[in-house]
Amino acid sequence: MGTGELDREALVAAGTEAGGVTPAPRTLAEALRARGDEGLAALLHARPDLLVPVPSDLTQLATRAGTRASVVRALERLDRFALQTAEALAVAPDPAPYSVLHGLMGGDEGDPDVSAALPRAVGVLREQALVWGDDERLRLVRTARELLAPSPQHPSPTGLGPTVAEATAGMSPTRLQEIIATAGLPTTHDPVSAVAALTDLFTDRERMGALLDTAPMDALGVLDRLVWGPPYGEVTPNPAPPVRWLRDRGLLLPATARTVVLPREAALHLRAGRAHRAPEPVPPAVTPSRTATFTEGRPQVVDSAAASQAYTALATIDELAKEWNEGGPAVLRAGGLSVRDLKRTAAALDVPEQVAAFWLEVAYGAGLIATDGEADERYAPTPAYDEWAALPAAERWTRLAGAWLASTRTPGLVGSQDTKGRTLAALGPDLDRGAAPEVRHRVLRLLAGLPAGASPDPDSLLARLRWERPLRGASKETGADLRARLAGWTLSEAELLGVTGRGALSAHGRALLPGAPAPGTDHPVDGHAPDHPRRAHVPAPAGPGADTFSGRRPAQAGDTTHAGAAALLAPLLPEPVDHVLLQADLTAVAPGPLQRPLADTLAVLADVESKGGATVYRFTPGSVRRALDAGQAAADLHAFLEAHSRTPVPQPLAYLIDDVARKHGHLRVGAASAYVRCDDDTVLGEILADKRGASLRLRRLAPTVLASQADPAALLEGLRSMGFAPAAESAEGDVLITRAHTYRTPARTAPAPVPEGPPAPDATLLGAAVRAIRAGDLASTVARKDEPATSGAAGNGDMPRTSAAETLATVQAAAMTGSAVWIGYVNAEGAASQRVIAPVRVEGGFVTAYDHTADEVRTYPLHRITGVAELADDAG
Repeated sequence: MGTGELDREALVAAGTEAGGVTPAPRTLAEALRARGDEGLAALLHARPDLLVPVPSDLTQLATRAGTRASVVRALERLDRFALQTAEALAVAPDPAPYSVLHGLMGGDEGDPDVSAALPRAVGVLREQALVWGDDERLRLVRTARELLAPSPQHPSPTGLGPTVAEATAGMSPTRLQEIIATAGLPTTHDPVSAVAALTDLFTDRERMGALLDTAPMDALGVLDRLVWGPPYGEVTPNPAPPVRWLRDRGLLLPATARTVVLPREAALHLRAGRAHRAPEPVPPAVTPSRTATFTEGRPQVVDSAAASQAYTALATIDELAKEWNEGGPAVLRAGGLSVRDLKRTAAALDVPEQVAAFWLEVAYGAGLIATDGEADERYAPTPAYDEWAALPAAERWTRLAGAWLASTRTPGLVGSQDTKGRTLAALGPDLDRGAAPEVRHRVLRLLAGLPAGASPDPDSLLARLRWERPLRGASKETGADLRARLAGWTLSEAELLGVTGRGALSAHGRALLPGAPAPGTDHPVDGHAPDHPRRAHVPAPAGPGADTFSGRRPAQAGDTTHAGAAALLAPLLPEPVDHVLLQADLTAVAPGPLQRPLADTLAVLADVESKGGATVYRFTPGSVRRALDAGQAAADLHAFLEAHSRTPVPQPLAYLIDDVARKHGHLRVGAASAYVRCDDDTVLGEILADKRGASLRLRRLAPTVLASQADPAALLEGLRSMGFAPAAESAEGDVLITRAHTYRTPARTAPAPVPEGPPAPDATLLGAAVRAIRAGDLASTVARKDEPATSGAAGNGDMPRTSAAETLATVQAAAMTGSAVWIGYVNAEGAASQRVIAPVRVEGGFVTAYDHTADEVRTYPLHRITGVAELADDAG
């Protein structure tokens, strides 16, 4: 046998019974051991919490799969029918044949839909290690049975009560004999046979029907109230005749001194064998909305509307960055944005506060805004914003949409309160919800399955989501259905972002979802047909070094796989224009989005008056002065307007620029603490006489100079409010040019999603984990040759103990023959482990070997090997 070529199947077979027939698994660990690598990979992919940390062997994996926390998490990810199947197994005999389970789900009359869907549900439960065993001995893991089985404290979801045997435990033998005699059964000699006789009666359809035919009508009414649960009812010390009739015949058995219970076998007879009132084997369909039929069958209308909103989204983010360009609002001590600053931001963006919170979270999730980390911490755009702004519009949009899809941030929670009564703030630390990305992807995939151009009926969409994850809903904050709220927010946020248009999924929105269904195909759960066992379709690792895995992953912010979405959106976005239309009323109309240099200059020279398909800018003395303060001369402004206007520059606008330029800088303000100088002393006299300047506390120092106790900035602002156009000057007497100071945070990475549990494992981790678990299991279960008692060889999985000479001789022999051996090893930290190795070279006190446990070549000091044992002949 060559190095590293140990036959795993032969080693596993060495532990099976003689005769070559694999026995039925007796434990979950044995059931997992019988799986192929693909089955193990599917389990680990479906339940990633089992990988933290990677189990040492299959026994540890089975133990971890049966812990309460892991089972609860797995149950929460079941769809409604798979959960109903697990609930039926919880009230079935343990183990239960498939035929018994089928009867509990379909009833005596059967249900074609149940028969078609049940194999898929059992396959899901088996795949996730919630059920194990063959079809003749289906076993629900003990923890799941305890969680789902009925009890007085935790009634079963099926509404069934305890069995006859459970309900009569502790009942006196005399009372048992009285019950079976009243029910028309012969008396027995012991309580066990009496319970068996009563159970047989309740499970015999013919005899049970005959007994109920003799019941009073009022007694049947009592049974009708209990049959679908809850099965418990209160009784008085002297119950009414109908209750007494049922109690005397065991149809109602005492649960406590004041309560009775309908035994499970009797309830199943009344239900015609069905564990659930309404099994739901088929997921409810998502139907198109009846109120929005204009776009159905007209995808071009949807795409145009979505593209228009996508352009608005980009413009809104740009507006937000300009608003915070010189440094945004301060960060609250507890993190996030204050209510007052959120209101100011909403007013600047001209949107409601809740919508403003959404745009803030989208920009934050894409890494475009962040905190600066200074002592007086503030929000500001990041350097990544400048890189993002330089991209083509379609690529900028895909960055935003990708960040929104992958983010766990939940803007819809802004303004609500947490469990401690604290208001959740925009950009705050408590807005992450791990279910958000899953719900967003799922909602969009369901929209993708509707006919082209159709928007969903919200009620049908929520019904589908509740069917798919019936246990994942209750919000800790409000007790409301969080998934339903997330779905509603997803629909509105997708519309704001331009992923949908008029409520229907756009073509570029569909391109964000790899493998989305074709329009008009109501896509089954997780892409698998409901009448086939669902599999994760995880390929087994090909061998040492294999690291491929075909599982899908959610889109990440900035994902380059969104190139298709950008290509579809780009033709629908308006091309930037390089001109404006000047009008005589001192306004300019931009007939489309402006090229960035033109837009930046015009934003300084004029104020935005209205937005829409065409943006209207208004020129005012203040806006022209702003451009002059930024270093522009009147001649520069005239040349700029002539170069970029398709209409002649109106005379009133030219006069406005010249008039403001003529007055601009006529007054000079510097630092004395502050002074005003002007060559025209009459102007200074006018300022001194103006009562509005009293707060500046001006006094004349010379015919052309006034001094003030105010600082230069306050003096400049005060004079401008009085109608003058002063200019600041330096200590050398030169005019200071004031430009908007662009403030950026240090380099920041976009916030990582915060999932509720461990993230889905990638290909490398899955492949390595399966190999490590297999190798560890091999080391703990492989058959070994019996050693003399004096050698100290371990048996039954104990660490082997051999002398140093025996250890050296055995590994040298294994290196010469190319065989594998089993060793006990203690590392430098004192941790002991068992390993199967194939020695290659032994020299200098070290053995170099291929370690099947680690799936790599390693070198071990001989003095750290506690002992060695040869593998059994049939294992090699």
